[in-house]
Formats: sequence, structure tokens, C-alpha cells
Amino acid sequence: MISARARIPAFVAALGLTIALVGACNSNSSPAASTGAGASSGGGTGGNAVAIVDFAFNPTTITVKAGDTVTWTNTGSTAHTVTADDGSFDSGNLNGGATFNHTFATAGTFTYHCSIHSSMKATVTVTQ
Repeated sequence: MISARARIPAFVAALGLTIALVGACNSNSSPAASTGAGASSGGGTGGNAVAIVDFAFNPTTITVKAGDTVTWTNTGSTAHTVTADDGSFDSGNLNGGATFNHTFATAGTFTYHCSIHSSMKATVTVTQ
């Protein structure tokens, strides 16, 4: 028979894993960032990823093909947005660790900014 004392570490480990998984599933806490065209939570897209580091988008310019999805990840603790200058997409507030995805259907140059921090600006160039 396993004593109650021996079962506690296994229980604590299982509880910690459960909390981590629930937190990961809910990491995109902004309703605007989890609904609407092009928005979702989830993992990165390899070379089509932009990190929000401190108060900057990294890289500030990215080139993708029409039909590609770009994923932005807020790596800090301060909330930011990913807001198209022309209003075609908007993540809403992204808290630390949250992601925002947008699929670019047509070719063009799409400038965007953080609506909370106006000095944060970047560009997505979409080719055919």
C-alpha cells in the first residue's frame, strides 16, 4: 500500500501540469484576438512569425506569399495590439504570452502598429 505522503508529490505534479495546460489553452485572453477573420490562438508558423519584444515588433518588416498566415507573439508582460493602419485586421489587446494570427489573402504592403504604443510600427509585404 502506498502511503498518503508518497502520493502527494505525484498529485502536485499532475495538478501543476493541469494548470499549465489550461493556461496554455487560454493564453489568448482577448475576445477580439480569438474571434473574427484571421484571428486565433495557437502556435507559430515558422518563418512567418513576428515577436513583440518589449516595445517593438521583431522583425519590423516581413515578406510572405499571398495565402500565408503570420503569427505575432507577445513575449513580454505589457499588453500590445497588432492593428492594421487600414483597419483590415486588429488583434485587440494581447497580454503577455498571447498570440494573434492573420492570413493575408492578397498581395500588397500592409503597415500596422500597436494602438496602445504609437511608436511601435511595422510592415508585412505580401507577394503573389
